[in-house]
Amino acid sequence: MQRMFTGLQPSGALHIGNYFGALKPFVELSKEYESFLMIADYHALTSLKEPAELRANIVNVAKDYVAAGIDPAKAVIFKQSDVPEHTELAWVFECLVTVPFLMQAHAYKDKVAKGLEANAGLFAYPMLMAADILLYDTDVVPVGQDQRQHIEYAREAAAKFNNAFGETFQEPKERILETVAVVPGTDGKKMSKSYGNTIPLFGTKDEITKAVMSIVTDSDGERPENVHAIHRAFKTESELASLYEANTKNYKAIKEALIEDIESLTAPMREKRDSISDADAKAILQNGAERARVFASAKMKHVRDKIGISI
Repeated sequence: MQRMFTGLQPSGALHIGNYFGALKPFVELSKEYESFLMIADYHALTSLKEPAELRANIVNVAKDYVAAGIDPAKAVIFKQSDVPEHTELAWVFECLVTVPFLMQAHAYKDKVAKGLEANAGLFAYPMLMAADILLYDTDVVPVGQDQRQHIEYAREAAAKFNNAFGETFQEPKERILETVAVVPGTDGKKMSKSYGNTIPLFGTKDEITKAVMSIVTDSDGERPENVHAIHRAFKTESELASLYEANTKNYKAIKEALIEDIESLTAPMREKRDSISDADAKAILQNGAERARVFASAKMKHVRDKIGISI
């Protein structure tokens, strides 16, 4: 069975965009692959500087994975910082690539273009991500079209190391999630915590209702386009057609229908998530770290031999 790897930053509460863009496809793909799911807590440090919040988010993401349908007995769910080989290998890769090469990273360029300060962690981010992927002899990484560059960086790091020290890393392939739509937020932009335009995945019905009712609508249109764009993640176009035709300009009724569709999907997951204690989540992460380190420590031993620091 081929091996698949993915990660999720513990940077805040998950929203329905995270579910359709990452969690749902990973749950489906995990049935086909030996799967590694990493909670990328070191990556989160590039933007999150609140220790208590990060600590809580880590536990919450572990619960989220399981509530969304991941079986921790089959998939390896672990915390990045519990496997120190990630940062060790990242340093090795950083010594092989150039500054101009790292300057081409989209996240770094975007931040600089916006006039924001890019910390050194964000600058070196692609090599930590490459280490995350390459430590496990990963075959496939599921990504959206906009994340293809991450895998290109991992392949480049593997190639540079192999050329310098001999064949050590296999170059992973991306599995582009063509059918995964970008779910817009309540303001019509891409749903993102940084925009404050999200609909919570595990929120209460009241929280979901508040978010849906805040969706920006165009009073001149035949149908509320922003509502419709979100609704398409839950129902087919043919299923929506009759609803929207029967409620032309009755935006309240359409939003209420969307609330019910979100609730029908999320309520069972929310119930399952509520049954998972913090102690359960920590036990899952501890077990996952032990399983992940079997692979990571063996790989780093091989790397240390290759680069000449094992004596």
